[in-house]
Amino acid sequence: MRKVSFVRPKDSSLTKKGNRMAVAFFGVLIVLAFLPVLLVIMSSVSSEQSVVQYGYRFIPHEFSLDAFRYMGESGSTIPRAFLNSVMITAVGTLLGLAIMCPCAYALSRKEFAESKLLMIFFMIPMLFSGGLVSTYMVNTQVLHLKNTYLALILPGLCSTWYLMMLRNYFIISIPDALIESAKLDGANPFQIFWMIAMPICKPVVMTVAVFQIFAYWNSWYPALLYIDSNHTELYPLQYVLVNMERSIQAMNRDAQYLSGMNSVVPPTVTMRMAMVVIVTLPIMILFPFFQRFLKTGLTIGAVKE
Repeated sequence: MRKVSFVRPKDSSLTKKGNRMAVAFFGVLIVLAFLPVLLVIMSSVSSEQSVVQYGYRFIPHEFSLDAFRYMGESGSTIPRAFLNSVMITAVGTLLGLAIMCPCAYALSRKEFAESKLLMIFFMIPMLFSGGLVSTYMVNTQVLHLKNTYLALILPGLCSTWYLMMLRNYFIISIPDALIESAKLDGANPFQIFWMIAMPICKPVVMTVAVFQIFAYWNSWYPALLYIDSNHTELYPLQYVLVNMERSIQAMNRDAQYLSGMNSVVPPTVTMRMAMVVIVTLPIMILFPFFQRFLKTGLTIGAVKE
């Protein structure tokens, strides 16, 4: 019998060149994506006069920490607001997952006869909103949430879009045979959900958690609606920074009419950049830990065998 030998083809120089070009291309994209962040950081540590005179520069013409120093002079306002935002984000994200994950799992099961009817019920708010006035009346007059932390947590607790993401992931990723075998072993529905469904669907759960974290961390409008000026200890970080920027703008306008007096004008441009750094830095630190879950959770189900 004639012996047949297989020769493994060597990588061609064209393929290696293409790989190098792809790596260089994505490297350039990474640098271009990071440049605006670097420009914001450098602008925040520049002096106000140098930014006004020379514009935004990657290498500051004059280094200054006046913007951060001015924010530090607010006393305990910003630290307390930072802790409020951390608490609101953590509690809102955990409560939202605790409500949406079991609900999505129940809607994904075929034996749940009312799943289609409930999905239609959940999708109605996506198409027809109740409106701001009715929402405000329900939260303040019916639920009595005004001037409480719950007013900053409950309005964004659940989302139909996240619920649909979780439901579709449960349907695609959990085989019916796995559920049936668990039932034969004597597992109850809660054990199946917690010990089988949740570990398998960790990527989409973490993806929804990232979206919830972004939403709560960047939220300031509920504080404008439900927290009045007598309860400043409840303000989140975003709302404190928004109020601080408005105050600086008002002080700058007043300084134009008080040119003959010794008025202290806080930094305006560098102050905005310092606010951006304070807001985005925690998210930038946390994002790499969630990146792999975010990528898997968004691409699952794109190709179905």
